[in-house]
Amino acid sequence: MTLRIGNASGFYGDRFDALREMLTGGELDVLTGDYLAELTMLILGRDRMKDPGAGYARTFLRQLEECLGPAHERGVRIVTNAGGLNPAGLADRVRELAGRLGIPLRVAHVEGDDLTAAHPGSLAAHAYLGGFGIAACLSEGADVVITGRVTDAALVTGPAAAHFGWARDDYDRLAGAVVAGHVLECGTQATGGNYAFFNDGHRDVRRPGFPLAELHEDGTAVITKHPGTGGFVDVGTVTAQLLYETAGARYAGPDVTARLDTVRLTQDGPDRVRIEGVRGEAPLPTLKVGLNRLGGFRNEVTFVLTGLDIEAKAALVREQMTDALAKSLPADVRWDLVRTDRPDAPTEETASALLRLVVRDPDQAAVGRALSGAAIELALASYPGFHVVAPPGKGAPFGVFEDVYVPHGEVDHVAVLHDGRRVAVPPAHDTLVLDDVPQPSLPQPLPPGGPTRRAPLGLVAGARSGDKGGNANVGVWARTDDAWRWLAHTLTVDRLRELLPETAGLNVVRHALPDLRALNFVVEGILGEGVAAQHRFDPQAKALGEWLRSRHLDIPEALL
Repeated sequence: MTLRIGNASGFYGDRFDALREMLTGGELDVLTGDYLAELTMLILGRDRMKDPGAGYARTFLRQLEECLGPAHERGVRIVTNAGGLNPAGLADRVRELAGRLGIPLRVAHVEGDDLTAAHPGSLAAHAYLGGFGIAACLSEGADVVITGRVTDAALVTGPAAAHFGWARDDYDRLAGAVVAGHVLECGTQATGGNYAFFNDGHRDVRRPGFPLAELHEDGTAVITKHPGTGGFVDVGTVTAQLLYETAGARYAGPDVTARLDTVRLTQDGPDRVRIEGVRGEAPLPTLKVGLNRLGGFRNEVTFVLTGLDIEAKAALVREQMTDALAKSLPADVRWDLVRTDRPDAPTEETASALLRLVVRDPDQAAVGRALSGAAIELALASYPGFHVVAPPGKGAPFGVFEDVYVPHGEVDHVAVLHDGRRVAVPPAHDTLVLDDVPQPSLPQPLPPGGPTRRAPLGLVAGARSGDKGGNANVGVWARTDDAWRWLAHTLTVDRLRELLPETAGLNVVRHALPDLRALNFVVEGILGEGVAAQHRFDPQAKALGEWLRSRHLDIPEALL
């Protein structure tokens, strides 16, 4: 018996019409929506500071206004983490909406993730719960389940465990659902969105459809999408999403640790990719807790430098701003010169470079009036052609994210059923402290001595990158066996550091996943204190993989 689970949201702000499109576009048993990310928790925390009744994804309620009817008529259950910091509050709003629309609806929610009170100084501290609270709600007849901070994959493992009656130690089956859930969680990234090879062939990726998984009792799954929707599903799109925001062979979660080095992907027909072979292990003895706190205030100004003497112009304004800021002396000052200019340029814009100044400090005054005044006062007293992209403001608060870990037993995981009953969800009874996974065998390298050509890495390899706190991961995969033989022996940690100089001096760990023909690199600390701290130009490392693909190296001509 197949369980069809679709996803209609990969983040807070995703396509508004997706919920309706997924409900009306084809058969489904369960529809999920993932609204939470590290940055989202900070945003919701600031919402809750202004209004204690807030703290959930407001757009979800607006989406439901036109979708509760179709969901009820088709018997589709909805499971979402849109509850954010206030799942009980959102559950009440959904009940009110259903009553107003005259739709009989059983709404349940999951509690226990909020550990803010135990972490003084944090704006939001939430444990990543597993899927068995969701499973308890569904097993008792809930039509809609609202959660707070659960793992993204829990939105799939919960319905699967309820539907198939899996036990807590059905680790291989749970791991298969975790992998399927990880593929679904970012929505259209599994159906051609943000895909490295989007420009190959004549595929239409202007409006990709959202993905769904056909799950089976043994934990295997097929990733697909509704007929007639845009985008495409193939082994490449699924591989890319599997590598997104993961690290090594083990993908640890509160219910199970999935072994990514056991995943086998096969094309099962047009827009169908089968996932099988996934092995699971007992979960870690601790749960991850995401801590969000306010880190201080941040401000920036970008100076436009046009034409000749770019370096000298940059040096002049740096000296002037350094002198002007000497009294306030922000705690953190960062300059970046971006050479977007070109010689003998046909337009003023292409003749211009950008000099970006970012300041941070616990005191808003140190980054607000001081920076604004200093930049504006230079308008007639600095380099020729002086102007800025926009005048600096008064400074905005920024957040800091970090992980801590607590034993399972310190979290009161509770399923609050539609009739008000509270069902305690026991912690995992078996856990496992993980040893390092032995390095897998790599394929034989290509025969030496063949002709090579200097070319971009992206001609033979795809990549996808993302953030986890202050770290970034870059997953790189090959599409043919010969390309994998070359990639596995060429793209070492040292070579990555050469190609991405920003990683020099940082700890970089390489993980090989031969069954996916993939390497996954974790770059520790490149994002500072996380996305909300805006540490670098690309604060979530979304394009780090595309930068890597653009770098040139000697590639065997046979692969090109």
